[in-house]
Amino acid sequence: MSRVLIIIPAYNEENNIERVIQGVIDFGYDIVVINDGSTDNTTNVVSKYNKIKLINNPINLGAGGSLQTGYKYALENNYDYVINLDGDGQHDPKHIDELLNELLNNNTDIVIGSRFLNTESYKPPFVRRLGMRLFSIIAKVITKQKFTDTTSGYKAMTKDVIRLFVSPEFPNDYPDVDTLILLYLRGFRIKEMPVKMYANSQKSIHSGWIKPLYYVFKMLLSIFMILLREKVFKIKKMTV
Repeated sequence: MSRVLIIIPAYNEENNIERVIQGVIDFGYDIVVINDGSTDNTTNVVSKYNKIKLINNPINLGAGGSLQTGYKYALENNYDYVINLDGDGQHDPKHIDELLNELLNNNTDIVIGSRFLNTESYKPPFVRRLGMRLFSIIAKVITKQKFTDTTSGYKAMTKDVIRLFVSPEFPNDYPDVDTLILLYLRGFRIKEMPVKMYANSQKSIHSGWIKPLYYVFKMLLSIFMILLREKVFKIKKMTV
């Protein structure tokens, strides 16, 4: 029987994490919460649930680092499939089985929940939508595949994808369109499906102007490094 793990990264989510847990616990899958160096009461809230595995990062590792902690746990404990969703309540848990079924029944390696595919979800701020549009275009040029939600953290994936994500090639800050491009270059099959998402007004790396511009710069640099690394890798492989 296949083993499924739900990974929930959380940083200072004492006001949201219990609602997220209540939304996913009835699915019957194993759950691990990655408390990414929170300074609030997140640890105590999660600790009330005896059936949930809690991993406390000693410092804040960022989105990618906390997710990778969960992926390493999944691989070490021989899980076949992983579903990750954010601890801030942005992702509607009702889509968990839909994502998993799409993964199992359609010959796919990773399924990404998109808020922009035939569903009513909140509209991100204009600056963020502009950046998402830019990276959707870049992804389509490189992969020849259309992606509508390049920043979605709502994903279901196979063990083969997890093995790649525990490697040093996985970004430790913003694993977004750069990881999609890496997956494509490594031959993985990627699919999007519609999900409902809610706005998180408390915090966002894309608020204002400075942070979005910084995000765009880092993501462009990450994409460049991935393309360069993959080109070097192919050259070395051809010369062996």
